[in-house]
Amino acid sequence: MVVVLSLLVPPLLAIYVLVVLVVLDMDRAYAQYALVLPIAYVLGSVPWGFLITQIIKGIDIRNYGSGNIGTSNVLRTAGGRYAVMALALDLSKGLLAVFLAKVVADSITLEVVTGLVVLAGHNWSMFLGFKGGRGIATGIGGLLVMSPLAAGIGFASFVPITLLSRYLSLGSIIGITITFLALLVLVLLGQTSATYLFYAGFGNMMIIWKHRGNIQRLINGTERRFGKPAEEIVDTPELRTEQG
Repeated sequence: MVVVLSLLVPPLLAIYVLVVLVVLDMDRAYAQYALVLPIAYVLGSVPWGFLITQIIKGIDIRNYGSGNIGTSNVLRTAGGRYAVMALALDLSKGLLAVFLAKVVADSITLEVVTGLVVLAGHNWSMFLGFKGGRGIATGIGGLLVMSPLAAGIGFASFVPITLLSRYLSLGSIIGITITFLALLVLVLLGQTSATYLFYAGFGNMMIIWKHRGNIQRLINGTERRFGKPAEEIVDTPELRTEQG
């Protein structure tokens, strides 16, 4: 069903885009938002981790490991090659959406709103009953367009923390926190717009919210370590709240 919906929505979205371009004055801000934001949400909603494991491996990734559709669970469920594929595709969602906003209008505010919308699409996908991933790759993808330096600093901090602790969730949470601080420093130095702090701030809150189960398991000492194979899970309300 998810695969079918993923195939049906793009043509409908294309028709919508054509109507907007024909009917609305694209020099107006409302028309630019009307064009970009639906594209961003649908683009963010494409559940690449789910689709990769479903099509290639024939399994529903939501029934394995954490039940999450993101890179870490793809790694545990399907292996490194498919995890890299999911990571690249999820990152491209944020990158392409914010780049589109940048092309359509010279507006930092539109970039920020678009980045948050594509992130919301990834975390609460229309194709998965408004459940989804945790947003790290998609969020970094958007930031790569807004502030490549801040994104690079965040990634540079994520890698050693993850490798040393062997907790992807810990590396992700600390990485996005350092990313925000790096962006704040760049703003104070006058190297980038302060408006981008809204993206980092609200984006981080969305990502941390989706990591709340991981945070609780880190505190309890039960969090899954990097590289541990995923096991099939029993569908319970408690486990389903972890998905996303």
